[in-house]
Amino acid sequence: MNTSEKHNQQNGNHEGVGTKILVLFFACALLMLTMNKLHAQQAAQAVRQKVVVLNFDAKNVGYDPIQMGNLVRLELEKLDSFDVMDRYDMDYLIAKNKIQVSNCYGKTCLVDVGKQLGADKMLSGSIEVYGEAIIYTMRWIDVKTESIEVTQVTEFLNMQNEIQTMTSVMLRDLFKRPVDPNVKTQLMKPDSYDARARQPVTERVRLDGPRMGATVFTDRTATIISAPKSQGGFDAAPIMFQFGYQFEKQYLAAGDFQALFEFVPMVTGLDQGLFIPSFTVMNGMRMNKHGWEVGFGPTFSVITRSEGAYINNEWVRKSEYDPAIHGANIQFENRLDSRGSAYLNSAFIFAVGKTFRSGNMNIPVNAYAVPGRDGWRVGVSFGYNARNWHAAK
Repeated sequence: MNTSEKHNQQNGNHEGVGTKILVLFFACALLMLTMNKLHAQQAAQAVRQKVVVLNFDAKNVGYDPIQMGNLVRLELEKLDSFDVMDRYDMDYLIAKNKIQVSNCYGKTCLVDVGKQLGADKMLSGSIEVYGEAIIYTMRWIDVKTESIEVTQVTEFLNMQNEIQTMTSVMLRDLFKRPVDPNVKTQLMKPDSYDARARQPVTERVRLDGPRMGATVFTDRTATIISAPKSQGGFDAAPIMFQFGYQFEKQYLAAGDFQALFEFVPMVTGLDQGLFIPSFTVMNGMRMNKHGWEVGFGPTFSVITRSEGAYINNEWVRKSEYDPAIHGANIQFENRLDSRGSAYLNSAFIFAVGKTFRSGNMNIPVNAYAVPGRDGWRVGVSFGYNARNWHAAK
């Protein structure tokens, strides 16, 4: 082997050793970084504060206090910043130590329970509907110092289907975490388009069902009904029983209000040997929360009428009219007459009502008025059903 070959071999050996040293160096550096990261994670885990979330005082928001507490606990765990006591562990310790937590919302009670459960912090609060707003409160309590460190109070729109989003926003604000401003706008600004689109799914009352009641005739109509049949009357009392059935179809819903069409076929007068069918179509507006509603529309009925005139205060039909006896220049008119022919009569109805509720049963009570040329017709009716439904989003 000559001098040149020896020199090249020595250089190759040096390069191989250098490469091995470089690989070993990077391996050691990677190992140290991994160990440091693991140590940092363990240290961070070791200093995490132990937090207990009990029930949240909840009123008229669709959640009970236990459910609200579970929801807040879930959203707090998502922040991944605290050692949040699992609800099953908490329930076990509460039962084991016979701790009363059903109405534990005040600072003194929360601190006492926190000490028994070994908590560093307690998170509590309340959520309640006030008119068109939801008032959400959270309190962050230090168990050791027995003091409220932070209180967060926020007023949201009354959008009960967004309670979970509100909870997330509350926690992020409480712990100074970033919050999407668009989300806050949608939850808090009444003129926000998305907020209107995300209104709560409000329970709608549907009142299809039987209707029964009484109707009263007034003025000349009442006189005709009471008159003998020989005079074109019906020989009946001007107050009659009626019954039927109401069908309805909603075409608009917004917040607590719904607009709907109501269809009511009805039969009147069977209690007095009469058969007076009618069909009413009303455009109604209902307020679900308080049960009030108003409606108006056309009503159609089949009645018997004849053409005639009042001569000396006596009704004389045109077919019985004799100029030699009754005189000339008589002006005839159409009037209700039991001896006449059947006609389809139309009128306009105004109604107002209120629905009373007993458990799942709805009891609608309505009053109505039908103005007419020969007198008004007024009446009351009531019905019942046991069906509720929820409007789709």
